[in-house]
Amino acid sequence: MRIIGGEHGGKQIVVANNLTVRPTTDFAKEGLFNILGNRFDFAEFDVLDLFSGSGSISYEFASRGCRTVNAVEIVPRNVSFIRATAKKMDLNQIRVIRNDAFYFISICKTKYDIIFADPPYEITNVDKIPSLIFQYDLLKPQGILIVEHSQNNDFSQHEYLLDYRRYGNVHFSFFRMTVE
Repeated sequence: MRIIGGEHGGKQIVVANNLTVRPTTDFAKEGLFNILGNRFDFAEFDVLDLFSGSGSISYEFASRGCRTVNAVEIVPRNVSFIRATAKKMDLNQIRVIRNDAFYFISICKTKYDIIFADPPYEITNVDKIPSLIFQYDLLKPQGILIVEHSQNNDFSQHEYLLDYRRYGNVHFSFFRMTVE
């Protein structure tokens, strides 16, 4: 796994064998951040990374200069790995929160510019994530929710769907309260 761009672009991150994660592929990350980089200046952004896993997406946002990156992950080994990696790379804007992502959504009082959710593909309630994010009003005005999912999820009828992209087996659905 490597960081694609920003200050730490090109740096390799060795993922420990004991982590049960499915990091977003470099190909998909490159496509995603090309889209985001053309639309946004990350310097003033607050980001929420739900189901952080190895922290791959959190490192990408932090490397690009986001103001804050809150990484929510429930698995203790993964939490420790993200914390250690962020510290090693001086990515001080990453704050790791050990919690269940669905529970965190329900108690969160902060609004974000970008929320990225990459739940395990096998969980059954992936389709509820966009509605919960909007129900709990977690996005700032013009904020974007990105859900990474498998081909088994179809958000095409969701009222706030903005865009959809596919990179190999990785699917991204983009949501915004006010669709342009």
